[in-house]
Amino acid sequence: MNTASRADALARAASHFPILGPCSAEDLLEVVRLELGHAEILDGFRPYGANFARAYCLSPLLHIVSGNTPHAALQSLIRGLLLGAQNRMKLPSEGLPEVGEFLSLLPAGLRDRATISTTLPAEWLREAEAWIVFGSDETIAHFRSQARPGVRFEPHGHLFSLGLVASPTPGAADAAARDISLFNQKGCLSPHDIYVRGDAAAFAAELARAMGDFAATEPPLPVTVAEAAEIHNVRANYRFRSASDARVKLYESEDSLDWTVIYENDPWFASSCLNRVVYVKPWPEGDPSAALGPVLGWLGAVGIWPSLPEVAELVAPLAPSRICPLGHMQLPPWSWHQEGRQNLAGLVRWVDFEADIR
Repeated sequence: MNTASRADALARAASHFPILGPCSAEDLLEVVRLELGHAEILDGFRPYGANFARAYCLSPLLHIVSGNTPHAALQSLIRGLLLGAQNRMKLPSEGLPEVGEFLSLLPAGLRDRATISTTLPAEWLREAEAWIVFGSDETIAHFRSQARPGVRFEPHGHLFSLGLVASPTPGAADAAARDISLFNQKGCLSPHDIYVRGDAAAFAAELARAMGDFAATEPPLPVTVAEAAEIHNVRANYRFRSASDARVKLYESEDSLDWTVIYENDPWFASSCLNRVVYVKPWPEGDPSAALGPVLGWLGAVGIWPSLPEVAELVAPLAPSRICPLGHMQLPPWSWHQEGRQNLAGLVRWVDFEADIR
């Protein structure tokens, strides 16, 4: 199969998974063109400057994925298959059924290029030419220490994301609720905090309404005993504080742990315990980096409302890898520079050809 036929088959399979967002063959080929210079450069020599070049995929690729966001695993697999590599994917111990379902939709010639397992065979580690690792900082450090010299290592670690509502107009709260709630807030693109220019306290009340509405149509995933304990502890702490401090307000789902909204009149970034627990804070005018110090360097995405250049300029100095409309944080385009890096370019090697033009 050439690149175009692989892209077509992958796009048809991806259409069955709304969590992947829009994914056409043209989208995938455009990523190849943007990152490698030519949509057909994996198929043969193509013009490259005054000469020619061809890209060869590293193969096999080893994907080590986590269980919190199945779309990240699917995206990684799609990229590896688009390149034409053999792919070996280590799934979390509980598995990811979406990966098996996706593979079942591919033609045999492409499906045979992927193997999945909840264990990690030693030969996978020995033979892989590139490792793509998703997980905590500890997980990434563990596998980085095991990678042999010369192996390409592509880490995707823990990141923080946030939202900025520069003008709390109708629709902003519903957009924020969607981004917070999807995947139980466990993805690197899930906002922990929503910052507001204007009346942040009023927006917190509106966001609580929107979180309740979203939960009514898309209930949260079950939480573990430990996760439930964390939510109870956070709620108890802010319930106590709000009783004597008007600068703090707690909104929580009734008789459940479905969602929690915390208003706090302090711009210092607060890390959420996840599972639809979000903080609403006033935007720190002047020098936002001072309030966001704990996450500078680990900022994945910022969702802005409205999505206008002047609003993007407010957050651009924080150097997130992505600025996008609030409500679309969980659906990055395939051309997104994940963590500020290209996704395909590090998984190929190049052969240059200087033609004899005499």
